[in-house]
Amino acid sequence: MGHLLSCLAFAPSTPLHYCLSIYQTIKCPSVFASNNMIRCFAKSESARESVALYSWMRQRKEMLPNNHTFTFLLQACSKASAVDEGTQVHTHVVKFGFGEDVFIRNALIHFYSACCKIECSKRVFEENAHSRDVVTWNSILAGLVRDGQVGDAETVFGEMPERDVISWSIMITGYVHNGRLQEGLDCFKEMREVGLRPNEAILVTMLSASAQMGLLEHGRLVHSIINSLKFPMTVSLGTALVDMYSKCGCIEQSKLLFNNLPKRAISSWNVMICGLASHGLGKEALALFEMFVNEGFRPVNVTFIGVLNACSRAGLVGEGRHYFKLMTENYDIEPEMEHYGCMVDLLGRAGFIKEAVELIEKMKAPPDPVLWATLLGACKIHGLVELGERIGNRLIKLDPGHDGHYVQLSSIYAKATKWEDAVRVRRLMVEQNTNKTAGWSLIEAEGRVHQFVAGDREHERSSEIYIMLETIGTRIAEAGYSPNISPVLHDIGEEEKVNVIKEHSERLAIAFGMLVTEVGDCIRIVKNLRVCEDCHEVSKMISKVFDREIVVRDGSRFHHFTEGKCSCLDYW
Repeated sequence: MGHLLSCLAFAPSTPLHYCLSIYQTIKCPSVFASNNMIRCFAKSESARESVALYSWMRQRKEMLPNNHTFTFLLQACSKASAVDEGTQVHTHVVKFGFGEDVFIRNALIHFYSACCKIECSKRVFEENAHSRDVVTWNSILAGLVRDGQVGDAETVFGEMPERDVISWSIMITGYVHNGRLQEGLDCFKEMREVGLRPNEAILVTMLSASAQMGLLEHGRLVHSIINSLKFPMTVSLGTALVDMYSKCGCIEQSKLLFNNLPKRAISSWNVMICGLASHGLGKEALALFEMFVNEGFRPVNVTFIGVLNACSRAGLVGEGRHYFKLMTENYDIEPEMEHYGCMVDLLGRAGFIKEAVELIEKMKAPPDPVLWATLLGACKIHGLVELGERIGNRLIKLDPGHDGHYVQLSSIYAKATKWEDAVRVRRLMVEQNTNKTAGWSLIEAEGRVHQFVAGDREHERSSEIYIMLETIGTRIAEAGYSPNISPVLHDIGEEEKVNVIKEHSERLAIAFGMLVTEVGDCIRIVKNLRVCEDCHEVSKMISKVFDREIVVRDGSRFHHFTEGKCSCLDYW
């Protein structure tokens, strides 16, 4: 019976009640059988029951626990986040003389890390430097990364006498999940240089980093590694690839991959729907949603974020109202802030300001500042100075440290040529010690990422970039371009405004792209803020005059510029 329980403990999905019924038929269960029953509890949803079984074992004098008992017990306490019980198990580990057992020490480090007791993990790790293996090092490394202590994790990683693929996976994931994307990419490159074969987790993480940064060439490299190493196209890998190509501006490649996936999960459909939405392909996103439902899948809240975002990006007001109602009435999904955000954006951009306000006021939960900020943006679009003033002042009181509220309100005043009010808001922003978020643009070229800010002259090819900028300016002026200086909010002369706007970060990135790419190649830009009206117009004209495709991923959506037109149809 003990060996049967051992097999069941290894099986992926055996009902717990079946394992328990077998154990209860044993008249005098051995430690071996009891350990395997603990293991069955540990992998179930009743992990704490392992401790109860151990307590029963301790009442039987003939049943002394061994090293396996404590390893399985600590696994159970980790899963259940049972801090008190696990700490008591630790005292028994010491009491029975297993304090130097490397497997138990590894389980202890993992247990304390899983329960957010990283200092305790460190103490266990440091107690006995002679009782460590690669799993010990990986356990403390994973704990540090989980706790956000990436600097300490780097130190541990550097001291490791031996690293396996798990070590690299933990470090790469730690960098990416803590927003240090470039360091994650560098770590992956270093791992490849030492000749290690990446695992699936590393490849998915690298695709995620490429997607977040919009680095198409790096994403393609990872894709080529997947193919060359003949990795099976699992749901996780396939979904990550679809997401990467979408977020890097290659929506057609993303669609092709999605259509050829051997197996799709809800996450795969969600990524594709959201991808189509971000590229402004609202009708396609909605058609895909209907196909998703027809194939028997049940949408979740993320699915409807994609659907409503698709409606918002394409100005599909009627469809947006329909799907918002469908979500609540047919699928019993309680709207979250993101759903309300999509609807407020959709209604606000389309001019249904009153309906957007009513929607916010009917919310069960208090609206967060993002919703009001979305409505403030709609006031700017439609020139609603009075309402914008009320919302803007309310936002500044709610969140005085957020620069965007001051900028939006100042922009509304500037658009209405109310310069005194615009200057007053700017002055208030300075008094609050709040600085405007600096805009930047990235372009991947010549094997690395190049970042530009407005007026940037730090790049090693800066002089060439500004010469190209002048050439672009001359050519598009000949084609009829006239600067739109409304995005410049300062009360300065028109000539100064023209000089300010022509050095925006995306223009510098495009000029650099013109220098380093072949004629006819697509220029891909990633921007952290929403593209301004004038830069949008300039990008359209460059695409026509120079016969170039330009893809810009801004803080809101994708813009595909070709032949003097944009995929957003000037609705963004």
